[in-house]
Amino acid sequence: MSWFWNFYEFILSLFWSSEMDITLLGLQNAGKTSLLRVLGGGEFTSDSIPTIGFSMKRVRKGRVNIKCWDLGGQPRFRSMWERYCKGVNAILFIVDSADPATLQIARMEFEALISKPSLEGIPVLVLGNKNDLPDAYDVDSVIDIMNLKAVDDREVSCYSISAKERTNVDAVLSWLVSKYVLRKCLLTSAMYIDWY
Repeated sequence: MSWFWNFYEFILSLFWSSEMDITLLGLQNAGKTSLLRVLGGGEFTSDSIPTIGFSMKRVRKGRVNIKCWDLGGQPRFRSMWERYCKGVNAILFIVDSADPATLQIARMEFEALISKPSLEGIPVLVLGNKNDLPDAYDVDSVIDIMNLKAVDDREVSCYSISAKERTNVDAVLSWLVSKYVLRKCLLTSAMYIDWY
């Protein structure tokens, strides 16, 4: 039966496949590149080289191709974050939940980013990475520290993840695809209503 399902998925992908764009942001060493490698089906490595500028990788989930922009988190690259977030389907903001010293800086950068008028309404998924470490904050603490309950101009969700252990990685992909599919359905419905 699984061969039939695989064949069915293949046929559907020939006629119905969608692409979405996302950006992965966060301070340096938050685990953005490691997460992207794992999202793409690769293995976690502890010796990742920090992203200089940006890189792009495509990830497939079902019939949705996800174009992921991984942007450098060093201070000199943060000024280009807004440019790569314009028009994307979602923003993933990754924080190191085991490093309290960087969380306040991450909060300031996050708040500055989402206050940009050009990014209004874009859904945001905040990921507290490195929950496999003993001193990592849980998801409720990350929500409080990042002041996510105060964000009311867009949908914001928060997950506690571990790129190393692959904890909640499938939930991240499911969240992304659901936001895209829902948005696409709403746009299609609006077009149909306008036409009708």
